[in-house]
Amino acid sequence: MLDIRRISSSRWWHKKKNWIFFGIFLFLIFVRISKGSIYKDLYYFISKPFWPGQFQQEIILDSINQESLIKINLIKKDNTRLREILSLQDSSIDDAISAAVISRKTGSWWRQIILNKGSRDGVEIGNTVIGPGGLLGRVKNTSLFTSSVTLLTSPESKVAVWIDRIQINGLLVGVGDDYPSLILYSKDTDIKVGDFISSSPASTLLPPNIPIGIVQSIDEQFKAKKRIKIALLAKPNVIDWVQILKLKI
Repeated sequence: MLDIRRISSSRWWHKKKNWIFFGIFLFLIFVRISKGSIYKDLYYFISKPFWPGQFQQEIILDSINQESLIKINLIKKDNTRLREILSLQDSSIDDAISAAVISRKTGSWWRQIILNKGSRDGVEIGNTVIGPGGLLGRVKNTSLFTSSVTLLTSPESKVAVWIDRIQINGLLVGVGDDYPSLILYSKDTDIKVGDFISSSPASTLLPPNIPIGIVQSIDEQFKAKKRIKIALLAKPNVIDWVQILKLKI
């Protein structure tokens, strides 16, 4: 009787061990199929109480901000150094003069606006004027209390511009309507509608990289050069406040 119980007990334990091995085998197959994702999920829950807190996140963000500030300052220094080498003018946003538009002639042939800041405020002839959206024009003349700005749409306006996508310069000329013309002296230039233009880095009259406008249409009928209509980003007919940038010569 004792031998029968021992054999029965031995067989039961033997069967249980087989089930254990079979279960381990299935588990390993599951891990293989899931590519270890179960371990990652398990680690997620185990490590969650030890994740970096808000304090460490603030330190990281502060470090990122400091890094970005250092990079911006380095870029500014490089830009200033290169423009000094090329004997180009530069501008200082810190010295920008805020001014209100007190009169405008945006629909006439002359295309100009009058500002409430003049020579007593430090405004000089040739200063660059910008508004929401980008470049508006340049100061044509000043009085003690006011200054007149020739807009980019005026026939008197001619400024060098830069087409970033194709890396070439052009000349933006006012023609007396709301869409000044961009003149390129190469007919084979691959300019397209939607291309963005800004003030030229090589300009001696304007600060570089001021947004100006977007190519609206291209006239292909000229053999020697293309004429392109530009939709300006800054709208002088609706702008009430501008900034006058003082140039460093």
